[in-house]
Amino acid sequence: MSPKHSKKSDVNPVVTLLYDKTFRSIMYQILVFGGVFFLGWYLVSNTMANLESQNIATGFGFLEREAAFGISESTIEYSPESNYGRALLVGILNTLKVASIGIFLATIFGTIIGIATVSKNWLLRFMGVAYIETFRNIPVLLQLIFWYAVINRGLPGVRQALNPVEGVFLSNRGLYIPVMADNPAWFWVAGGFVLGIIGALILRKWSLKRLEATGHIFPHLSVGLGIVFAVPLLVWLVFGAPMEINAPTLQGFNFRGGARMSPEFTALLLGLTLYTTTYIAEVVRSGIQSVPKGQSEAATSLGLRSSWIMRLIVLPQALRVIIPPLTNQYLNLTKNSSLAVAIGYPDLVSVSNTTMNQTGQAVEGVAIFMTVYLTISLSVSFFMNWYNKRMSLVER
Repeated sequence: MSPKHSKKSDVNPVVTLLYDKTFRSIMYQILVFGGVFFLGWYLVSNTMANLESQNIATGFGFLEREAAFGISESTIEYSPESNYGRALLVGILNTLKVASIGIFLATIFGTIIGIATVSKNWLLRFMGVAYIETFRNIPVLLQLIFWYAVINRGLPGVRQALNPVEGVFLSNRGLYIPVMADNPAWFWVAGGFVLGIIGALILRKWSLKRLEATGHIFPHLSVGLGIVFAVPLLVWLVFGAPMEINAPTLQGFNFRGGARMSPEFTALLLGLTLYTTTYIAEVVRSGIQSVPKGQSEAATSLGLRSSWIMRLIVLPQALRVIIPPLTNQYLNLTKNSSLAVAIGYPDLVSVSNTTMNQTGQAVEGVAIFMTVYLTISLSVSFFMNWYNKRMSLVER
C-alpha cells in the first residue's frame, strides 16, 4: 500500500465532518434553535408553576365574564354589562382610530413641511425648520400632557361653552358638532365615495400612459377630484337627498346628540401628529434632496411650472428614498399611541390595565396587547413593503 493511500485512510471521518462548513452551519442553527426553545420552555413552565402555587387562574376564559366597568368613549356599543372580550375590542378599535387618523394627518403635514424646508422662499424654509426643531426635541409624552392641560384648563365649562358656529360647541368636555341623522343612504354614499376614489386612480393611471405615449397632459387631478365627489353626490340624490341633522343640545350638565371629540382623544391626536410630522418632514426633505438637481433644471428648461416639477418629476423619484424610513415613522406613531394611558384615553393598553387589575390575569392581558401591537405593526410593514416594491426601479 502506498504511503499516500495509507495517510488518507488514517483520517477520522468525524473530524472531516466537523470541518465541513455546511455541516457546521446546520449544527450551529440546530443548537441555537434548541437553546431558544429550551429557554422559552423554561420560562413558560416556571411561570405556570408560580401561578399555580399562588392559586392564580390561567387561560382566556375571563374574556367571557362581565367587565363591570365603563369606558368613556367607544366606536361600538358597549356597557358595563358587556364582557371583557368586548371591552378589549373597544380598546383595540380606539387605538386603530387614533393611529389611522394620526398617520393620515402626519403624512399630509409632514409632506407639506418637508417641501417647505427645501423651498427657495426663505420665510417658508425658516418656518419649516423652526417647527421641526421645536416639536422634534420635546418628548412626546410631555407634549400629550401639555395639550391635555391646555384643553382642560384653557376652555370654559359646559354651560359657558364657546359657540363659534351655529350647532358647534367647544368646552372642556370636548368639541360637539352636528352630524347627519342615521339613514341607510349614508352607507351607500360611503360606497360611492370609495368607488369614486377607485375611478380617480384608474383615470390617473390612464392619463400617465397617455402622457408617455403622446406628450399631452390630461388634467387628471381636477377631473379625478370631480369624480370622487360626483359619484357619492349622485348616490345621495338617488336615495332622496336626506337632510336630517342630529345637532348637539345642552341637556342638564352635558350636551346630547351630534358627534363629540373628547379632550383626551384631541390631545392624543394633536400630540402624536405634531411629533411624528417633524420626522416625516425630515424624511421628505432628504428624499427630495436625493433627486439630482439636473432633473429639476431640465424640467425648468422645458417650461414646466414649479408645482408640476415637484409633483410629476421630483416626488415620484424621491418616493424610492422616502418609503422605507416612512414605514418606521408609521410604526412609531402606532406604538406611541400606547402613551394614551397618561391622559386617560381608553386605548388598548388602558383597557388592558383595568382588565388585568380586576381579573388578576396579567400574563394573558400582556400577551393580548403585545399580540395586537405586533399584528398591527406587521400589517403596516407588509403594506409599506408591498408599496415600496411597487415603486422601486425594475432593472431590465
